[in-house]
Amino acid sequence: MLQIRLHGRGGQGVVTAAEMLTLAAFYEGHFAQAFPSFGSERTGAPVVAYARIDNKEIRTHEPIQEPNVVLVQDKTLLGSVDVFAGLDKNGYVIINSKDAPEVVVPEIVKLLPKGHVFTVPATDFAMQKIGKPLPGAPMLSSLAAVTDILKLESVQGAFQARYPGKIGDANAETAALAYNYIKEAK
Repeated sequence: MLQIRLHGRGGQGVVTAAEMLTLAAFYEGHFAQAFPSFGSERTGAPVVAYARIDNKEIRTHEPIQEPNVVLVQDKTLLGSVDVFAGLDKNGYVIINSKDAPEVVVPEIVKLLPKGHVFTVPATDFAMQKIGKPLPGAPMLSSLAAVTDILKLESVQGAFQARYPGKIGDANAETAALAYNYIKEAK
């Protein structure tokens, strides 16, 4: 079972990203679940969402304490929230940032195996194609590129199903930009 914890701030689409992740997984025949954990439920407040993907029915429903993957949609959380708590020693980290992983989280780069920590300018890609700072689609396609558990087309299809038309297509474009960015970085 792949257990993913998504960190971000209210208004960034963290909960939506978790839901889109499960939809993409369903498209590929996986079992999946997603659920949020809210604090003060206001724009800008830290938000955590969880997602699980497996090839068999998922019976557990508790928050993910030991994730295999951590997605950080807002790097300002790195100084205020322990986003890496319980991370699997062979886990993966993807952070929304223009800076290299060695600059953003040098201690995590040293802790995890080589090629397990990535940064992607997800917000920049979103601003370029969507015109809003919504990094969900690029973060999920980055996850697909890193883990190969999902296809890019499934991530794109999930956003296009949820947001038919221009918004879905723009999200699909941001997903492709991030997917190719990560594949080149690998």
